[in-house]
Amino acid sequence: MVQDKDSGERLQKVLAQAGVASRRHAEQLILAGRVSVNGVKIAVLGHKVGIEDHIEVDGKPVERSERLHYYLLNKPVGVITSVSDPQGRPTVLDLLNDVPVRVYPVGRLDFDTSGALLLTNDGELAHRLMHPSYGVEKTYRVWVQGPVGINALENLRQGVLLEDGNTAPAKVERVSGVSKFNKTKGKPLEILEVTIHEGRNRQVRRMFAAVGYPVLKLDRVRFGHLSPGNALPPGAYRALSKEEIKELRSCVGL
Repeated sequence: MVQDKDSGERLQKVLAQAGVASRRHAEQLILAGRVSVNGVKIAVLGHKVGIEDHIEVDGKPVERSERLHYYLLNKPVGVITSVSDPQGRPTVLDLLNDVPVRVYPVGRLDFDTSGALLLTNDGELAHRLMHPSYGVEKTYRVWVQGPVGINALENLRQGVLLEDGNTAPAKVERVSGVSKFNKTKGKPLEILEVTIHEGRNRQVRRMFAAVGYPVLKLDRVRFGHLSPGNALPPGAYRALSKEEIKELRSCVGL
């Protein structure tokens, strides 16, 4: 019979670190009775495991990751933020097909949105980065048909009422009044930068639509302190430096 240990790591944390799922999803797997330790099903949270324990999810052994990997991808338009797609569309993992371990995207970018996307097998870090309580900022460059009125800017800065509730206040700055991305029959396109710390589905697009300025193009230029910049063209990725990893973990209390 498997017994709880006074030492060791919590089962859900080990599953997250192994890249099986985020910590929250790992907890759901446990409660659903899909996880076993040394052949015994574990269906309660709080169970601790040691390095010698054999863990299975849905009958498949969990390979513990001795090394954690962190990558920054400049996601191009036309690629989905998913590990697989039943429709056969390219996924972000297709762009990282030579990475030696299975990594998972932290949060999502829409099919039509480009920019900074973090992928890792560090489930605990991913969980915290996606949780709004840690306040990790994401900055987007937004193209809309301008000029954008002062009232719309103030509404965005104070928070916009969406169908799933009010958004938190956002930082919004004008970047340019006219863009080369001009397909509106001579009407000026304005470029803005908006910074949020929430992660609702299609949030930036819905925010701008709510104040009367539908988004024509959207690019995430920064995730926390990470930015693709000019050195990382669309579709390219790189491993994070030790300093970047340390700063990323520090900002969420790890």
